[in-house]
Amino acid sequence: MTTASPAKGTALPWSGLLALSTAAFTAVLTELLPAGLLPRMAPALGVSEARVGFLVTGYAVASFLAAIPVTAALRGLPRRPVFIGTLLGFASADAVVALSSSYAVTFGARLLAGVMGGTMWAMLAGYAARMVPAERRGRAIAVVLAGITLALSLGIPAGTALADAIGWRPAFGTLSGLALLVVVWIRHRVPAFPGELPGARVPLRRVAVLPGIPAVLSVTLFLLLGHQVMYTYVAPFTAHTGYGRTDVVLLVFGAATVVGIWATGALVDRWTRPTLLGALTLIVTVMCVLALYADSPAVLLTSVAVWGVAFGGAPTLIQTALVNASGPQHADVATSLQTTVYNAGIAGGSFTGGLALSGWGAGALPWTALPLVAIALTVVTLDRRHKRPQRGTGSRAPSPPGPPTHTPSAAPSSPPPQETGRRSGPPSRPSPIPLGTARDHSACDPHP
Repeated sequence: MTTASPAKGTALPWSGLLALSTAAFTAVLTELLPAGLLPRMAPALGVSEARVGFLVTGYAVASFLAAIPVTAALRGLPRRPVFIGTLLGFASADAVVALSSSYAVTFGARLLAGVMGGTMWAMLAGYAARMVPAERRGRAIAVVLAGITLALSLGIPAGTALADAIGWRPAFGTLSGLALLVVVWIRHRVPAFPGELPGARVPLRRVAVLPGIPAVLSVTLFLLLGHQVMYTYVAPFTAHTGYGRTDVVLLVFGAATVVGIWATGALVDRWTRPTLLGALTLIVTVMCVLALYADSPAVLLTSVAVWGVAFGGAPTLIQTALVNASGPQHADVATSLQTTVYNAGIAGGSFTGGLALSGWGAGALPWTALPLVAIALTVVTLDRRHKRPQRGTGSRAPSPPGPPTHTPSAAPSSPPPQETGRRSGPPSRPSPIPLGTARDHSACDPHP
């Protein structure tokens, strides 16, 4: 098997990164398209619209439950075939949905798609990180995760319009065909990487406590909790303000997220932590403004635009921080943890927002979201106990606690110096790094 090693000073592998971004685009469309097609799918499947909505819920639950165990089970296999397998799973599930007239069969296909989604999300950021040198890692992740933003802002509306024009079954058939095209693209343009060797596999519980990982997971959880409190119930909040145009609010938010992902791609490699601090500060500020002054349409739309810019880059920032903390060699396992936390944040935020809406009304939503996002901001602010390490070609990821494990590395270009009679002390262990600080882990990547 041929593997590719990223070289410093080279251009980004645009074709491969865009292939991964298109895979992310396909996964988001597969997950969320039924939400826009409830009135069309319900009669064809002979169920209520609420039960069609469960097709989205089932996908999310399967993704949540599968991310960690499936990633752990497959971590020893070559990465590209596993990734292609997830896309083939998407293609099969979408084809079944397009052809099935049975709700039970359709629901089963959605569960399969959810398992594929949980597995793919655990791989995407780590795969992108291994394709580029450390100093371009954040930009590569931004390119790949832009597929999520484009799917939410453009793909879902386009898919719904396509279903209006040609029917919902052909729309899912088209999505199945897109997944197959991405398989071919990835097979030819995305490099192959080996799985983890048995002696190099670090138990999941030890990856979870690597320096920086708990902080990133905490930020992920509280950011998503706060965001979903507001985003899930943006329609009743917009009505509460007297503006009432939820479609315009969502359009402004979606367009702003595109700007956010572009800006983050330009900043993330050099200023990951400051950019994350800035984004969280903006979201906290927006929640305050929405709580106090949202009855003005100009203030409402401006605040939503700022919220979209700040949140648009958040997935890139927190995933880059995660990969920087774990190193690419542990990124799949670490990202599987983040995928689970991310989905827990979505579910918990929606539930918390529902309680606030029922108990105190729509005006309480920004006040409910505010302390949750503020906790995420506090975690990032306080996570600077250690100095920024110097970047170098030989630096490695912090070793997980516990017995040492052997990770093969690329052959050195020159033989190591011979030992002399003077013996030096044991090499010092790198200090834990602050949240978002990049470190070059390329020496830790196994390349046969």
